Amino acid sequence: MHSETDRDPTQAPSACPEADRWSAAVEMYRHRYTFIAVGPRTGEDWLPDVAAIMRREVADPRGWRGDDPEVGEPELLEDPAFPFRVPPVDEAGAAEWRSGLFEIPRRSVVRLLVMLATNEMNVTRQHGFPERRADMERHAEAILSRFPGGSTFFTNTRHGGENPDFYERASGCWPLSQYHWDFGLLGVSGDEIGLVWSFDAS
Repeated sequence: MHSETDRDPTQAPSACPEADRWSAAVEMYRHRYTFIAVGPRTGEDWLPDVAAIMRREVADPRGWRGDDPEVGEPELLEDPAFPFRVPPVDEAGAAEWRSGLFEIPRRSVVRLLVMLATNEMNVTRQHGFPERRADMERHAEAILSRFPGGSTFFTNTRHGGENPDFYERASGCWPLSQYHWDFGLLGVSGDEIGLVWSFDAS
């Protein structure tokens, strides 16, 4: 069920250290059901760009590694966006879809990215977290570094209000997939859109 794109992280380092750091960060999610992809931002309204990423219609603008656990699965033959619920194109539908996203400050992004890589998306249940924390945060910072100052970040939970701490258990979400429970990060820069989204298919 799990498939990774682009380079093999066990190969010799490439000529692009940033790409290598990104690839190592993606590897942090290898035991999770997590979709990771970046696509180009083409306009002021970035919802169509999000939809294109969800439908697997665009490639990473930098050619960096992504992760798509659905590659080769039959569900994609019927729905190329599986398991996502793609933003509707009509104004009312798009507004309703967007209402499930909540902007979070940049200072909260690292902890969200770490949480998305943990068992049950719950840091308190992550075995050996105190020992692994520094490495996980370093990988999360590598992902964050792709989005420069001025980027905006969204997730699908109101957890913690304006200053969420994702090392505390998030108790609810507005799913953006066909599952009842998913959490993710949507990053929006001037040039790129990034999705790091983890699912609970149980």
